[in-house]
Amino acid sequence: MASGKVMIFMGDGYGKSAAALGIAMKRASEGDSIVIIQFLKGKGITDSPFTKRLEPEIKLFRFEKSDIDYMDRTQEEKEEAAVNIKNGLNFARKVLTTGECNLLILDEVLEVVNKNIISVDDLRELVESRADTDIIITGSEMNVEVCKFADKISEIGNMQFRNF
Repeated sequence: MASGKVMIFMGDGYGKSAAALGIAMKRASEGDSIVIIQFLKGKGITDSPFTKRLEPEIKLFRFEKSDIDYMDRTQEEKEEAAVNIKNGLNFARKVLTTGECNLLILDEVLEVVNKNIISVDDLRELVESRADTDIIITGSEMNVEVCKFADKISEIGNMQFRNF
């Protein structure tokens, strides 16, 4: 039976990815190895000198080839993105199978499920293969079925500030 824990950061507020990255930094400082796979964030900063300095403790991966928002892409571009996203999911499966890290962060994977690029069953199968690796999942909209395989769920919402 898997002993790794599953934590979800979800909600409409800013800071879900930042919370996951904060945990990654803390865990890396304690000697753990971390793999972060970001979904639906474009090609972004994976090749930047800064992210390379985080290695070998923290490794960041993105499998998308475009910085255009997924919903603004043509159908052909969406199909290509879906293939790349599924490659990212397969990479996550390999990371878990080989025990490459102590913590795997699947950033925005809830959005991948909500956009029907992968199914809840695909995500469940991935999470169930975790052995003793902890997993953090982020995204804005929670799927009730995903809740069932989480050990902890934190909701991050927008706050309205009033003048006092």
